[in-house]
Amino acid sequence: MQEIPVSSLDPRLQKQLENAQVALQRGNADYVIEVTAQVLKNAPGCVPVRRLQRVAQVKKAQSKSKLFTKAFGSMTQAGFMFGSKKDPAKGIENAEKMLAVDPNNVSALKLLAESAAALEMPETVCFAWESIREIQPADHDTLLSLGEAYLAANKHKEALRVADDLLRTKPQDGDALALMRRASVAQTMDKGKWEEEGTFREKLRDEEQAVSLEQAAKVVTSSDMTERLIAEAKQRVEAEPDNLNHYRSIVDGYRKLNRFADALEWLRKARKLPSGAGDSGLERLEGDLEVAIIEDEVHAAQTKLAESPENVAAQSALEAAKAKLTSFRLAQSKAYVERYPNDYAARYTLANLHFEAGEYQEAIANYQQAQKNPKVRISALAGMGKALKARKMFDLAIAQFQTAKSELASMDDTKKDVIYQLASCYEAMGKTQEAINEYKLIYSEDIGFRDVSDKINAFYASN
Repeated sequence: MQEIPVSSLDPRLQKQLENAQVALQRGNADYVIEVTAQVLKNAPGCVPVRRLQRVAQVKKAQSKSKLFTKAFGSMTQAGFMFGSKKDPAKGIENAEKMLAVDPNNVSALKLLAESAAALEMPETVCFAWESIREIQPADHDTLLSLGEAYLAANKHKEALRVADDLLRTKPQDGDALALMRRASVAQTMDKGKWEEEGTFREKLRDEEQAVSLEQAAKVVTSSDMTERLIAEAKQRVEAEPDNLNHYRSIVDGYRKLNRFADALEWLRKARKLPSGAGDSGLERLEGDLEVAIIEDEVHAAQTKLAESPENVAAQSALEAAKAKLTSFRLAQSKAYVERYPNDYAARYTLANLHFEAGEYQEAIANYQQAQKNPKVRISALAGMGKALKARKMFDLAIAQFQTAKSELASMDDTKKDVIYQLASCYEAMGKTQEAINEYKLIYSEDIGFRDVSDKINAFYASN
């Protein structure tokens, strides 16, 4: 099993889902459940479809006797739980059967999360824990599990928000503080897949279809409801202007609506309060919101360029937005390392940002420190080699690449890249034979890796 976007489904299934959206708006929950069940049978990893199904199930359950649903669910649950650990695919199937009876069956949702995790389906795990949170929003273990699920799915902003929610209730919660710290580091390290060249058009297309389904699934928690909650919180601010919690509610609401500029405006008002001035959580959140605003600028520029690929102004605007984002992340990362100088993973992040900014000397210094962390050591060695190469210190770069090469066991893409960089350093020094010897190592494993085939063919042709 694997998780797939809506755009990967058979066109006929996509059409059925469009009909299901219309049916949901008209109140025909049974039809939606039937269609989504058929789709999930063939594509259990399509999370937007699973979300749509849940909304229909919840809506249908509300019209039934809660007592009957609860009793029936408890009678069937035990039998479905057996054998799920040994067969996670069966576990998902059993969870679906229980949820069809009672969509608010927490045990079934936990079974779905456990089985999806075993099958390496992180988005499905997040969905399961999000659903549990809807049922028991204040449960500490649920929030912590949701935060961990977000981290595993590389949803670092969402993990930070969960940590914020936990710390709001219990500021000294050790588990929540650890989650906040790991999520902050991970978010800084994340360069954003949107920045990968040649992929954003496809991402936009997939997101449009996924969002279309998810918008249909907002019957339970609609944007209108969020707007009303924000308005109510603003009224409470007028009545109690020094109550920090009211400001938090407004900020959280605007974040849910992805209105980050409005959220930032109210967060800064909160930080002017005596109780908010020294709040480290609000300080971190302010930085996150600033990043989110700049990321929106990058996304907008990417969209505009996708519509007109030859537009020079659009290309310049995208480059400027990316540079702005890199600069801001660099400033944030520097501040973090100043506070936590022995966090070597954070130093690796800072080194990468220096490298992207063309600040190679600073990158080298931080890559050197980052090598003390075993988890990022190889990447730090390779990064330092690239920074030295950029400064044309080829002999020093070679030493880094050789060390990284010796510590990598399997010939995966990471090792191929290290060897390629090593070979190109030899080339730059005029050591053609040494370069070819390295290129041959890649050629023998992957003839299609970059331009290795061309280099090997040119070498033999010249001889």
